[in-house]
Amino acid sequence: METWIDFGRGPLFRLAFSLMVLGLLRVLVITAIGISEAYRRNSDKIVPWKAVFRQTLGWLAPVGRLWGARPVYSVTSVVFHAGLLTVPLFFAAHVRLWRGAAGLAWPGMPQQMADALTLFTIAAGAGLFCGRVFQKAARALSRLQDFVWPPLLLLPFVTGYLCVHAGLTSKLYQQLMLVHIYAADLILLMIPFTKVAHCVLAPLSQAVTAVAWKFVPGAGEKVAATLGYAELPVWAASARCAAPNPAATEARKEVLAK
Repeated sequence: METWIDFGRGPLFRLAFSLMVLGLLRVLVITAIGISEAYRRNSDKIVPWKAVFRQTLGWLAPVGRLWGARPVYSVTSVVFHAGLLTVPLFFAAHVRLWRGAAGLAWPGMPQQMADALTLFTIAAGAGLFCGRVFQKAARALSRLQDFVWPPLLLLPFVTGYLCVHAGLTSKLYQQLMLVHIYAADLILLMIPFTKVAHCVLAPLSQAVTAVAWKFVPGAGEKVAATLGYAELPVWAASARCAAPNPAATEARKEVLAK
């Protein structure tokens, strides 16, 4: 079993990390090219870049948003994501792994801080997972990977904490360490190909919204005609409530039926 542990810590970890970096770079480049193409093709070149920058900072550091409509969920989500980032990078044993596998090293966090963050992350992740499972609205919007990712992300935290603190036999320790290492390698391999790729796309999300979500010239009139409001003046206050044009409504039904 030691051979498999060494393989997971060494060659497999380097392969998983390399594929993760290359995959995330690919996603980042494709997204940047998409933003550039949308900006080039759109006749509306006005983009509020300062507002985009402020909104990006607001989402990356959502201090002002924590006490909004869902404060418990927001705080739990921030704690979960903070633990996901800090413990794998700054736990002392992980820093030694990074140094041996990739030649990278930085100061590690104290053991007590790592333990506390690990427990907070496990509790927060379990809470988010239960909310997704038991809340009807969240469950309806979820896909399969939304249910798979939380347990998978928590698996290295639970097994790692047990390996450090539980009084385990040598065989059980090796088994849990094997699960710990291979679960972490699997996570690295899956990141670029799943929704977790938003870890690098988050800084671009506001730019995508500002640049790409623009109507092409004449789209507004076509939308109004499709909804049956083509004959109403654009300034009509009652346009939203007015009855749609029957002919336009029938035409829309025919298009949807095809």
